[in-house]
Amino acid sequence: MSRILLAFSGGVDSSVAAYLCRESGFDVLAVNMRLLPGSPDTSDMVRKAADHLGVELRFLDLQEEFQESVMRRCWEVFASGKTPNPCGICNPVFKFGTLMRFARENGCDAMATGHYVRKLENGMLARGVHRAKDQSYFLFGLSKEQIAFARFPLGSRTKDEVRALAASLGLPNAAAKESQDACFTPPEGTLAEFLRKKFDAPVQYGNFIHAETGEVLGRHQGIHAYTVGQRKGTGIALGTPAYVQRIDAERRAVYITPDETALLRRAFRTGSVNWQTPDIPDAPFRADVQIRYRTPAAPATVTPCPDGSAEIVFDTPMRAITPGQAAVVYSGETLLGGGLID
Repeated sequence: MSRILLAFSGGVDSSVAAYLCRESGFDVLAVNMRLLPGSPDTSDMVRKAADHLGVELRFLDLQEEFQESVMRRCWEVFASGKTPNPCGICNPVFKFGTLMRFARENGCDAMATGHYVRKLENGMLARGVHRAKDQSYFLFGLSKEQIAFARFPLGSRTKDEVRALAASLGLPNAAAKESQDACFTPPEGTLAEFLRKKFDAPVQYGNFIHAETGEVLGRHQGIHAYTVGQRKGTGIALGTPAYVQRIDAERRAVYITPDETALLRRAFRTGSVNWQTPDIPDAPFRADVQIRYRTPAAPATVTPCPDGSAEIVFDTPMRAITPGQAAVVYSGETLLGGGLID
């Protein structure tokens, strides 16, 4: 019997994923990760879910590694005047890095998660059947080796189907509320300020500057506190709604515009792109590109560059293309790759 490691929170998605893996003939090793100091102790709930499903359970304390490989990296992105994507950072280096190594060390032939994403017969990833829950956007950074080792039991199901199956199995968490934020989002305040305090970093104070006139509008509370397209929370009154247009980290300047159309752009560049295609593209091609999780993908021309980056030009201007977020490239439902917006 093949052995599979399952990333196991004890919630409805991971519990149903464990059941589906077991029903597919796998010997399931459920692994619950402790990532955050001071977080609520859910071990009793996790044990009850694992016992109910009849799967082996282990707990891993990975707080130190998670802090260094994910949380610190997120802070470094904020400190550079960009806006990180925590799940996009976590998945390739931690969840499918650290946990995958543990799986191999413990004799597992594969690793499964509760992501709503499909793995195609050709080994590439595609959007989950439930489009509103599709999480392929967060998996753009996985290597081909990581994808080959991974299994996604929920990709062909809707959330309602998963909840119904959980209820039929008698799982007590079948109707549990879903979490929509990064797993270390603080209950109060912003993630950026929480991370700044955690790593005892200095505030990079600077000026708000009118994007059109160059006028200094006031002092801001650190470039980490703002993101492109932001309207609320700047404290700047121009007599009309005003938005963060861009952030200049070198000058510690946050540029403000009252013209919302100034947030529209068609063209931008990414950093190094992780291509999940069998062959790395080397010529311009047409695709759909998604620039944030809740923004639909839009038609664009993608031009791979010799240094591994890509130039992307949308057919129609997009609002608030944000440095630090992921630009993920699709052909229809299939994920081709992605990189971080410069």
